[in-house]
Amino acid sequence: MHHSQVAIIGGGLVGASLALALQEGARARGWKIVLIEPFAPGNSFQPSYDARSSALSFGSRKIYERLGLWQVIAQRAEPILQIHVSDRGRFGAARLAALEEGVPALGYVVENAWLGQCLWQALDEDVVTWHCPAEVVGMQALESGYRLTLNDETELDCDLAVLADGGRSGLREQLGIGVHRTAYRQTALIANVSPLEAHRGQAFERFTDDGPMALLPLPENRCALVWSRPGDEAERLARLDERSFLDELQRTFGYRLGAFQQVGARHLYPLELVEAEEQVRSNLVVLGNAAHSLHPIAGQGYNLSLRDAQALAEALLASDKALGDFATLQGYLQRQRQDQNLTVGFSDQVTRLFSNAEPLLAAGRNLGLLGLDLLPPAKRWFARQAMGLGTRPD
Repeated sequence: MHHSQVAIIGGGLVGASLALALQEGARARGWKIVLIEPFAPGNSFQPSYDARSSALSFGSRKIYERLGLWQVIAQRAEPILQIHVSDRGRFGAARLAALEEGVPALGYVVENAWLGQCLWQALDEDVVTWHCPAEVVGMQALESGYRLTLNDETELDCDLAVLADGGRSGLREQLGIGVHRTAYRQTALIANVSPLEAHRGQAFERFTDDGPMALLPLPENRCALVWSRPGDEAERLARLDERSFLDELQRTFGYRLGAFQQVGARHLYPLELVEAEEQVRSNLVVLGNAAHSLHPIAGQGYNLSLRDAQALAEALLASDKALGDFATLQGYLQRQRQDQNLTVGFSDQVTRLFSNAEPLLAAGRNLGLLGLDLLPPAKRWFARQAMGLGTRPD
């Protein structure tokens, strides 16, 4: 029978970030951490035009700086120097600038494959081991931990199990943890595009009556597109040939970056807000998308999960109780609740407000964008949310 103090089920970006946040303290305490992951991480980074990416807030940069990883991540992190928020067909707009906020960048766009490679290479195999490729197919609660059954027939006991296996977690359902779902009746079309003009670190949030669109700067003058449309419309866009797709994108976005030259592979993701009804039990934590999956348009999901992971690591390492102690885990969740509620609420309300074609709401949000651009306190609040600093001091 194998035994580890901490078993992280899901070795993706959130799980690996938690392992890194725990690593130094675990070494000092003699803890062993195991990452259980169905897909083996690659040994080297391979650049790809179609690479999926994540928007890291300035707050996330600060976390990775504390973990000693930012200098490496920054080699392929494209800074967001300005954010332009607009409502298609209306004159209201808001502009956020890193210079005005006194920060080097409002956020950064990083290819997931690069971020993963940076994380995996920073893990010390004397403290963190991989069980990969493998999948947990069963979890049994013990008196002081969990027994995990893997699909290779291995059994592993742990003092603390962390469920970080994504928004469609089958183990969450197996454990009887309910979820609250809010359907947005939208599908996100994700792709990378190349504009003719240099993006100069600009990110765009553009709202239309059919759903919001985000265009984020990437290295090599690419942009990451997140285009939310009703499901049948998103499927139609995904089927278009390249020129027809770019023409339709151009009509919706405009010519702020000149003519679009190229689009890569297009992927579709039905959108909903998913919140787990329980995030902690004795010897168990639900983390990442398994705990809360947000609409991607506001770019808040991964950043919130990273803050959760950092807060969980701090709570575990500060406690003198047994690993997996329920009171310790409850304390972690109570400290994160304000951040979670504010971030989920911000993301949800922005999505709803700017996906509604009702004339009075449209007029109100248009005035709101004007007010946001003209009123420094409101603009400052919005910028702090965007930077992942909403509940944190400067």
